Amino acid sequence: MIKRVVADYPLALLALLLTAYGVAMVYSAGQTDAQIPADMNAWQRQLMWLGAGLVMAFAVSRASVRFLEWVTVPAYTLAIILLLITLAFGSGAGTAKSMSGWLTIGGVRLGQPSELAKVAVVLMLARLFASRREAPKSLVDLIVPAIAVLVPWVLVMAQPDLGTGMVFVGIFFGMMFWAGTSWPLLLLVASPAVSLILAFSTGLWGAWFLLLIALVLWFKPYVVEGVVLIVANVVMGVAAPVLWDNLKPHQQSRILVFIDPQQDPKRTGYHVIQSQIAIGSGGLTGRGYLEGTQKEGAFLPAQTTDFIFAVLGEELGFLGVSAALLLFVFLFLRVIRVAARANDGFSSLVAFGLLSSWFVHVVVNVGMTLNLMPITGIPLPFFSYGGSFMLSCWLAVGILVRVSAEGRGEADALPIGLRR
Repeated sequence: MIKRVVADYPLALLALLLTAYGVAMVYSAGQTDAQIPADMNAWQRQLMWLGAGLVMAFAVSRASVRFLEWVTVPAYTLAIILLLITLAFGSGAGTAKSMSGWLTIGGVRLGQPSELAKVAVVLMLARLFASRREAPKSLVDLIVPAIAVLVPWVLVMAQPDLGTGMVFVGIFFGMMFWAGTSWPLLLLVASPAVSLILAFSTGLWGAWFLLLIALVLWFKPYVVEGVVLIVANVVMGVAAPVLWDNLKPHQQSRILVFIDPQQDPKRTGYHVIQSQIAIGSGGLTGRGYLEGTQKEGAFLPAQTTDFIFAVLGEELGFLGVSAALLLFVFLFLRVIRVAARANDGFSSLVAFGLLSSWFVHVVVNVGMTLNLMPITGIPLPFFSYGGSFMLSCWLAVGILVRVSAEGRGEADALPIGLRR
């Protein structure tokens, strides 16, 4: 069960560089005229969480992949139990005071179980997909994996935590793709969500519905599957206006502000407007480390957590942003290499699932600071302050190091769906 570690130094180094970069930005984000103690000392706590994360990563990297496969069901069960407890007794924090995402006992916040749930869902999906002899070919083949994602997704959305809910969806589609699911089937699975989004325009929804019918006729699913898909898309199209009317005013405002932040510049639109001002003022080289004026005046909300990327853009400019994004690209490419060289389907799928989680976090976090994505309160991996998130990131690094160590040199060990 305990294995010698053959360290993947490039992967570990990239994660360390990103974390060091992040700690430096968290320190800068805390240096404001407002002198908020929680933000000023955030970088010290972040270093403490990093230390704990490194210990966790090392411990996990010592366990074999077979042990990870064995512990999948207990970890998934524990994650569901913790999400249920959090939903009943949890609390909010910071800019997310209205949600119940933190497990709290005696007034002390112990962490966010949703972070453990992300890793547990990756392990569970990897086990389910790897147990198949071939790639999913129909909607029936995806029922059990979909349920494995749906249960924690519902519990997280009930908190409510839209950002984490989006991560679960990203993990599911990423792992379906890596398991060999065809593009038409992926599109069919996503079609109800597309109908919900396009329902704001009758013309767009009508065009999409005709395209969907053509896709169903071409893909030729089972009759029951085809009927279910068509009905689901019609229901989503009809339900969209009803769902909109039942949203709370502040929820409607967030969506409208995403379309046009100037509709409510002093309230809901304030976050993204200040973020755009900060990033835009950075220019090519930035205002200088510790010299961001938007940051110093504490105009940026959640600048040590959700909007840390805006601090980076203001102080280090395009070059600093490019350096951070390049580090993420190199990390993602390294993880893809680990997934492609893994010894078996389970290991390969675990690696790609963890990559999918990070990818969604980066795309949504960076996108929301630029108003390319709605604000959902999702952190930037290795950068944003947060104990639970830092631990989960380094837990993932430890797992990836183990997968890399056991798969080193296996050039032909491709994921299930690529064995053709």
